[in-house]
Amino acid sequence: MPRVITGKYKGTILNAPKGDATRPTTDKVKESLFSIIQTEIPGARVLDLFSGTGQIAIESVSRGAESAVMVDRSGAAASVIRSNLQKIHAESDPSLRLIKAPVNKAIEKLAEEGAKFDIIFMDPPYKMAPDAAREIADQVKRLELLADEGIMIVEHSSEIPLNTDVINMQFKRSCTYGLTVLAFFKDESSQGG
Repeated sequence: MPRVITGKYKGTILNAPKGDATRPTTDKVKESLFSIIQTEIPGARVLDLFSGTGQIAIESVSRGAESAVMVDRSGAAASVIRSNLQKIHAESDPSLRLIKAPVNKAIEKLAEEGAKFDIIFMDPPYKMAPDAAREIADQVKRLELLADEGIMIVEHSSEIPLNTDVINMQFKRSCTYGLTVLAFFKDESSQGG
């Protein structure tokens, strides 16, 4: 079961959907991720796509992010996210928002609302990660959803490589943890360089 590692919700054991339709980010990978982005978190606006359990968003707000939006199309995942928000007594906390919708529809809705995010994290099903990363990056860039200096992070499998050349953002680095890879991107065109 995933748990909140640190911050105001530290130690909370989060629920995860039954079965193998959702694959929560492991604590080891999550600890590494937050170690890498720890200076970006305070005050950040976070978008957690293919959210599953909501743990990346919850961990972000626990560590001082201003807000986090969780997106998942699955009814089972949305139910688990709601139960996790209850566990941390944040069901009506405006800093944690759940959108139950396909990712592309949720991105359109957020863009219409004028949202901007400092950190966009996506953990699509590993088989669809290469295509999802490319399509979402295109949509995020077209709709200017990533704030200046913002980062997009893609979790994917080392067994299904991500072709960073087809993603329309600047590839910065990747970190491998067993079968899991975190790839980091920035949209440098929005920063004049």
